[in-house]
Amino acid sequence: MTTSVEKVNGTPVASYAEPRFDPVALAEAEAIRKRTEAEAEALRIEAEGKAEAEKIKAVEETRKQKIANDKAEARAREEQAAREARIAKQEAEAAKARAAAEKAEKAAEEEADREAGKEAEKERTQRMWKWGARGIYAVCLIIAAPVQFLDFWDPARKFLVAAPAMLEGIALVLACGAAWAVAHRRDVLPYRVGIMLGALIAATINMRGGMTNPAIGFNAGLVGAIASLVGPIVLMAYEHGIAQKADGIPSYREKRAAKKEKEAEDAARAKAKAEKQAADAKATADKAAQRQQAEAEQKRRDDDRRDNHKDVWDVADAMRSARGSQYVTEQIWGDAWCRVTGSKEVGITAEIEAQSRAARARMKTVTDVPIIGDFSQVESQKGASAKRDPNAPDGRRFNGGTPPLRRPGETQPNSPIARKQAALEQTSTPAKNAVRGDAN
Repeated sequence: MTTSVEKVNGTPVASYAEPRFDPVALAEAEAIRKRTEAEAEALRIEAEGKAEAEKIKAVEETRKQKIANDKAEARAREEQAAREARIAKQEAEAAKARAAAEKAEKAAEEEADREAGKEAEKERTQRMWKWGARGIYAVCLIIAAPVQFLDFWDPARKFLVAAPAMLEGIALVLACGAAWAVAHRRDVLPYRVGIMLGALIAATINMRGGMTNPAIGFNAGLVGAIASLVGPIVLMAYEHGIAQKADGIPSYREKRAAKKEKEAEDAARAKAKAEKQAADAKATADKAAQRQQAEAEQKRRDDDRRDNHKDVWDVADAMRSARGSQYVTEQIWGDAWCRVTGSKEVGITAEIEAQSRAARARMKTVTDVPIIGDFSQVESQKGASAKRDPNAPDGRRFNGGTPPLRRPGETQPNSPIARKQAALEQTSTPAKNAVRGDAN
């Protein structure tokens, strides 16, 4: 036996079989819960996406910064290497310049030393030659003077003892005069003539005294004569060398060296002249050969044009004659071709131009017609549709059997290429028929 409560405080009590909650409220609560979860999930996903994006951005920034740092470091290394290379190059050039300067300075010092040695040697030899000549003159004077003193000694005429001093003194004074003439760049020939006359007179007197005076003897007279001649001759030879040096007269060795140098220069000049003449002859021969070849080529070209393009040749020859040209040049031939054929391009006639344009039109037609068959771009847009599984549930069971309504924008449109190809297929039926006819 069960007990039921029908009313509580005068209000009917609902049966336990009836639902205690509103389903709409439950649905709304469920929708709110799901929406909240979805929003939370969306926020979480968004936060994760932003965090991942920030992470990726940070990684990318780090990578970019690392790349920039690497580039900067590489640039710094390159600049440092370039700077070091530049410094090394400058140091090498400076070292090379210093080495060249040191070498040049050393060569200059060596040349200066050689010149100084040569000058010292010249001074030494000149000093030896100077004092040697004077010493020989003094020795010869010592030998010749006593002979003359003995020859001129006369107790009754004691004044004749000064005759030797006069004879030998003439040669000595004239030798000093010759030295003065050399130093003052005067004519030295009269002094030399006077020296030789005085030396000959003294030698003659010494020889006569040796032959006639028994107190002197032949040998003493002969030696005295030789001494009277040798002393002035040696001194005159010394003064002659000094005079030639002062006057800038070259010596025999210098003349010989100058002669050899001149002969070498003449030989080099003759060789260069011969080479130039040979080169000129070769150039002349080459020009003649080129001219002959050009004339032969011009003749071949003229004959070819005259035989194959008689009408154009007549006009070109008339233009050549009117312009005063020797040959039908390319400019004249081009003008004549344009006058006769109307084409500015030599070799092209109206027939050739028509054939070329027709060929280009055919090529354009073949290139622009649509592709029919398995290779069509429209057919390539139609992929094989997947077969429907017989056991798959019918998607229309929950809408009363009515197919879903398709609205604009829901279907993926065809690609622009496919639309263009379809338009071409619709508008180029004659072209397709022509292609099919050509294929058949």
